[in-house]
Amino acid sequence: MSGYILSIDQGTTGSTVVLLSEDAQILGKATREFTQHFPKPGWVEHDLDDIWASVVGALGEALERAGSSPAECRAIGITNQRETTVVWDRESGAPIHRAIVWQDRRTADRCRQLRAEGLEEKFRERTGLLLDPYFSGTKVAWILDHVEGARARAEAGELAFGTIDSWLVHRLSGAAVHVTDATNASRTLLYDIVAGRWDEELAGHLGVPLSMLPEVRSCSEIYAHTAGLQGLPDGVPIAGIAGDQQAALFGQTCFGAGDAKCTYGTGAFILMTTGDRFVPSTSGLLTTIAWRLGDRTTYALEGSAFIAGAAVQWLRDGLGLIADASEIEALARQVESAGEVTFVPALSGLGAPHWDPDARGLICGLSRDTTAAHLARAALEGIAFQVVDLVAAMEADSKQHLGRLRVDGGASMNALLMQEQADLLGVEVDRPAFVETTALGAAYLAGLAVGIFPDLEGISRAHRIEATFRPALDTEGREAKMQRWRDAVSRTRSDRRSDRGES
Repeated sequence: MSGYILSIDQGTTGSTVVLLSEDAQILGKATREFTQHFPKPGWVEHDLDDIWASVVGALGEALERAGSSPAECRAIGITNQRETTVVWDRESGAPIHRAIVWQDRRTADRCRQLRAEGLEEKFRERTGLLLDPYFSGTKVAWILDHVEGARARAEAGELAFGTIDSWLVHRLSGAAVHVTDATNASRTLLYDIVAGRWDEELAGHLGVPLSMLPEVRSCSEIYAHTAGLQGLPDGVPIAGIAGDQQAALFGQTCFGAGDAKCTYGTGAFILMTTGDRFVPSTSGLLTTIAWRLGDRTTYALEGSAFIAGAAVQWLRDGLGLIADASEIEALARQVESAGEVTFVPALSGLGAPHWDPDARGLICGLSRDTTAAHLARAALEGIAFQVVDLVAAMEADSKQHLGRLRVDGGASMNALLMQEQADLLGVEVDRPAFVETTALGAAYLAGLAVGIFPDLEGISRAHRIEATFRPALDTEGREAKMQRWRDAVSRTRSDRRSDRGES
């Protein structure tokens, strides 16, 4: 073996390390979970020492499983949970507070205040994002305002802000650089994704000194080299960075305008490449940077369904219909269809394109003949219906028709769900041989930077599709199902419930 690319996928609940050979074969993989901290309702934090320990542990285990030598590592790629916010001391490298996780809602009041000041359109025009505590900008400001002396130290240039990718490069390189890539920068509310720079005016509105911010680089270049690490030699190039959903888009080789992928996890995340066009959404989607290669920026539309795999978890934990999430497919296959049963999985409100946080989940169409199998099948349909809504919004915004959908994530291994998705979309659904495409995308980006992959065509040739699901439902049947779904969704909306006097 002549060498491998090491991909670090630093996620919300664990860190995964994947070793990819120079001909794009998976050589080894390991995952280490770490503790989640919930100091108050709606608050979610991570201890950076725990994250680092999980990365080092997964690295050692992956190398051992692959039987690979650290000396054979050609490059390192990083993909990360986006928006999660770290502030650290530039001199010591020590974080001044736990990382505030993307899920954290503590800055909701600040976002409401900014919206009340009439600033949301300005932020949306420049960043492509909504004013929401999901994103990093208000989290940085919260740390500065709540850690004693932090704001004064930040203004004096003593503190650095970064998303997890920045912090990992800082650690891997022995504090040599303070950088991020364009995709992670695009999720901060601080970065003008058209002008390609940090926005001083937006940073001023959020109360974040520009001196804290990392240098923004492309997604595929040599940022620094390893130094002083346990388990890896000095001098390995750190050469690829992308936020997790963008890394999955790249890992799925969605290089052409109109190409789209959906990652099925706890929720469902869809990104559609729009090429070099910044496409503002009128359908409740986000506009974001897909990647930057050299000085060329590629954009994407993004939409998410809050509940996907979590609906299956609810059937397991809330209703006790199954003992393990893996049993859902076999149970659903006991019936040919969900019949009239429709499940709207608005268990945490409705995301794009509806954006109704007060919507409530609904199961309707029940009869004496309804069985657990019907509920299971309706739950899978509910996941697929949400994706159809998101795709329709993307097609409307981009004026491009989806030719096929590429899928990944744990729930993409459910063949029945993928067939339902193909039937409801009316297009083919492709599942790759390796469904953890976030790690794959980071490896492709790093390999591109060091010449392992010559170009995007070389990556496309290396990418392997394991299964294709073809639609087997005619137009009339598809429209009948979609109408049933639309009727059910209308009943979950908070405005409709208010009209009926419901709470």
